Amino acid sequence: MAERTLKLTVLGSGTSVGVPTIGCHCDVCSSADPRDNRLRPSVWLQWEGRSVLVDTTPDFRYQALRAHIERVDAILYTHAHADHVMGLDDVRPFNFRQKGAIPIYGSRETLDAITRCFAYIFQDGAESSIPRIERREVTDEIFDLFGMAVQPIRVSHGRGLVYGYRIGALAYLTDHSEIPEDSLTQLSGLEVLFLDALRHKPHPTHSTVERSLQYVDRLGPARTYFTHISHDLAHARTESLLPANVRLAYDGMEVEVNIADG
Repeated sequence: MAERTLKLTVLGSGTSVGVPTIGCHCDVCSSADPRDNRLRPSVWLQWEGRSVLVDTTPDFRYQALRAHIERVDAILYTHAHADHVMGLDDVRPFNFRQKGAIPIYGSRETLDAITRCFAYIFQDGAESSIPRIERREVTDEIFDLFGMAVQPIRVSHGRGLVYGYRIGALAYLTDHSEIPEDSLTQLSGLEVLFLDALRHKPHPTHSTVERSLQYVDRLGPARTYFTHISHDLAHARTESLLPANVRLAYDGMEVEVNIADG
């Protein structure tokens, strides 16, 4: 059976306000460890010349420059909170270079919120210097994306719905306080799993390190990376307390997984 390589690059591993946090002088925000500098949460997926984003954060322009992203073929949105969508306008240079629209995928609720937030993009007779995008609604069903089967994974973010995404043996879940039982069954047999792990102290809309470790024990992925990390967690100190197969994600980190065809 033929295999393809899926490469994931972490564009941002931080929480909604980023790390360092404005006006904060705690040990993590003042850290000299570059892994403690965390832009807002997003990843970049590449396979067979394709380039796909998961979310467009307010930091997207800098993230794209830092990672040397030169093409965007599609964007998968997890949900419509500001730290995940507000960089959408910065896809315009890709429209200009690629001379075409970029499809964006998300739940109807997410796409409707993006349409309201970026109303100027969708207005009839809008000016030419706006992002050119095409809405593609995601449900719980698997869909094809440039030859890869993508499984949306429904998770709870407080009272809100967030979609994570699984491609082959890799799954990326961010902004979750709970993973429903039906979704847990969709996460078996993973090689790589990304999970929200905001901090140790409980939070109403995010998972903690301890809660996410329980999911790791339940699911048994070969490698797990925690993301959406606040300034409560110092990278080196936190990793020293984690199991060997669980690490903290950091900006610029790259992970590769082989995806079997068929």
